[in-house]
Amino acid sequence: MSDLIFSLHSWPRAIVHIDGDAFFTSCEEAIHPELRGKPLITGGERGIVACASYAAKRVGIKRGVPLHEVRRMCPGLIVLPSDYETYSLFSRRMFAVMRRFTPDVEEYSIDEAFSDITGMRRALRSSYEDIALRMKKEIERELGITVSVGLSITKVLAKVASKYQKPAGMTVIKGRDIAGYLNDLPVEKIWGIGPATTHYLGKLGIHTALAFARLPEKTVRQKFTKPGVEIWQELRGDSVYPVISDEKSVYSSISKTRTFAPPTSDADYLFAQLARNMESACIKARRYTLAPKKIIVFLKKQNFETDGSEASISRPCACPLEFSSILRDLFHACYRPEELYRATGVILLDLIAESNVQYTLFDDPVRAEKIRDVYAVTDELAQKFGKHTVHLGSTHLMEELGKGRRGVPTVREQTQLKGETSRRHLALPLLHVKT
Repeated sequence: MSDLIFSLHSWPRAIVHIDGDAFFTSCEEAIHPELRGKPLITGGERGIVACASYAAKRVGIKRGVPLHEVRRMCPGLIVLPSDYETYSLFSRRMFAVMRRFTPDVEEYSIDEAFSDITGMRRALRSSYEDIALRMKKEIERELGITVSVGLSITKVLAKVASKYQKPAGMTVIKGRDIAGYLNDLPVEKIWGIGPATTHYLGKLGIHTALAFARLPEKTVRQKFTKPGVEIWQELRGDSVYPVISDEKSVYSSISKTRTFAPPTSDADYLFAQLARNMESACIKARRYTLAPKKIIVFLKKQNFETDGSEASISRPCACPLEFSSILRDLFHACYRPEELYRATGVILLDLIAESNVQYTLFDDPVRAEKIRDVYAVTDELAQKFGKHTVHLGSTHLMEELGKGRRGVPTVREQTQLKGETSRRHLALPLLHVKT
């Protein structure tokens, strides 16, 4: 079936997907060249593998495995705490390189992005294949990491292509070549197909992407919901997902989680962590002028089981000072003093525009306005001196006892350049060179 033609045109659109290879560990290797080729993981502060280098993957180490297990698997394993500040700098630099070739870049996650280079052949005097290859080479040369690149006529196919030759590969799927690449691709490997849909497709006798793409349109529309139909269209070369270059500004929920070590049952410390979650979530909500109508809090135990509680808010707002008492009630509803906890989290749900919040006769609009003024100043100070420069008193225990990191801090966290403080670092990674 590889000679089946889905698209008569090779390039009705040209979409590039770039995916960083073992991104976190690659960033560490770029900064510390002596680590290249060694079994290396990040996630020491979480107690589980956040990212494994390819040398670590070759001995069977996978993401999400507890540290005590991977140390048994590989006695010489190098375990580092995650340095998200540095990883985000590499991420921004990677996206900046992509924008040299086209303004249409969608930042999908910290280590991957889509770009639409349709129509750029004349401007850049190159074929689409050469543009994608130049993009890849410039990222690898300037950042010292490797990336895998997929080029095709839709986002789903570009994502399929980038996974085809990892690490450091580049795969091009033209319109006329689609069937050959989908022939042996399991449906569970398709971007957007989850376990439930995979199971449903299996009941229909469909196990490969090509079998799914070959279904008649009438059958697809009868048996699948809108997302399934759209993925079917994309697999056939009909582009329905645009590359969205605008920053995301619409959220149905906002969640913030903190993992700390060692695990603890200290109620005051756990509540401090939870209150910091709430502050972080509300900072993001205020940035987009959103307010939650419902709050969920949860505590994750040492055995990874989770206890949670939720509450509705009578008057939505994004100022944690307004619902400190609600937060404390939710905390005590799920806290058990005999348990050891390793993480806390907050989810803001049913978000609405803050301008739509209505006051009733029983609310105090004057007090609410004063609290909003306080948080406006808090956000302004955060812009100058760093997030949580001004924080709730209930979170201050974290400043005294520490954030709960496992192992030694990263080199960047330990180093203060001129003008920096322990709370405010310049956006510069450190490069160590032997001379």
